[in-house]
Amino acid sequence: MLTYNNHLKKLVLPEYGRNIQNMVDHCLTIEDREERTRCAHTIVRAMMTLFPQQGGDQQEYRRKLWDHLAIMSDFRLDVDIPFELVRPESFEGAPDPVDLSHPEVIRHRHYGLLVQQLIEIASQMEPGEERDALAMLIANHMKKLMLAVNRDGVEDVRIFNDLRTMSHGQFNFDPDVVHLHEFKAAPVPAGKKKKKK
Repeated sequence: MLTYNNHLKKLVLPEYGRNIQNMVDHCLTIEDREERTRCAHTIVRAMMTLFPQQGGDQQEYRRKLWDHLAIMSDFRLDVDIPFELVRPESFEGAPDPVDLSHPEVIRHRHYGLLVQQLIEIASQMEPGEERDALAMLIANHMKKLMLAVNRDGVEDVRIFNDLRTMSHGQFNFDPDVVHLHEFKAAPVPAGKKKKKK
């Protein structure tokens, strides 16, 4: 009879696969501490082969791999390692809740709070070229955000109306004179075609 993965023990860190988990399980059964330590170092090297480091601090990367080894062994692996391992207590309890209440009301949710704040900052600037350039950058960004919601296209008139409303009349651009950039939605990549034999 075949053994299916859904009949096997659930993987703690599935990204490393069942073979690494089997190595860790075997390492836990080794009685000699010296041999168990050598086995653990071999497992970490295998993990490094699966996921080579992509820049960054080498020591921090190795510490992360040792922490993953400790997690996969359910913190039961007793070996000599060059780092202090993560403790199981650090995984107890829930993280602090994220405050999702916004004291400010977002009038145009599809633009987001940051665009609203940018418009308020630009409104407080001294009138001139710099202020108008910033307002145009914001308007172009608003058009990109609107295209994410409405793929059929967005008229400049609508963006300028929203900008005028959100700035309380501070920015009043004429869409016949001033034009925003034309943005196109990125094409969705097509799947690979099978070669005919």
